[in-house]
Amino acid sequence: MIVTIASQKGGIGKSTSAIHIAAYLNAHKPALLVDGDNTRSSTEWARAGKLPFKVVDERASARAIRDYEHIVIDTQAGASRDDLKVLAEGCDLLIIPTTPDFLSLKALILTLDELETIGAESYKVLLTIIPPMPSRAGEEARESLKGAKLPLFKGGIRRFVAFQKAALEGVTVDQVRDEHAADGWADYQAIGRELMKK
Repeated sequence: MIVTIASQKGGIGKSTSAIHIAAYLNAHKPALLVDGDNTRSSTEWARAGKLPFKVVDERASARAIRDYEHIVIDTQAGASRDDLKVLAEGCDLLIIPTTPDFLSLKALILTLDELETIGAESYKVLLTIIPPMPSRAGEEARESLKGAKLPLFKGGIRRFVAFQKAALEGVTVDQVRDEHAADGWADYQAIGRELMKK
């Protein structure tokens, strides 16, 4: 399976999602994460050598991908229409993460319009960094996206400090000492199960 994670906007959990989806897939069959983001966030995350899967720069991916069942591609933010077309055609599923705030949802709609224009079919929206209750931002965004009949993961990723700790330690969220580490990992496990059913 080739899974590509793309967005128009930065700061919406794209690299965090790439890391954790790769970890989930790797627990089932060998997975490789290809870092195509100019910021190299996934590469930085992996620098400590504690992740259970390999991360490679996109320029070194051609040889590496032969040895893996699953490929997760972390792309740079702000993909153009041509970029989106190539990305959509080159994967089994294009995941578009978004936070449930006005600016991110506005950027998401622009991305989805581009995907519709180019005729892409295999994509799904992932709600990320969902604020805790009593905020209803996550629920409201989900209802709005569902009302628009957009392809949306059933699960979502809640906002936890545990993810920041994981990035600093170079591990997945389930490996950090934090009261919400297991909750953060459970969120990505749910997304992983949805992916495996594809």
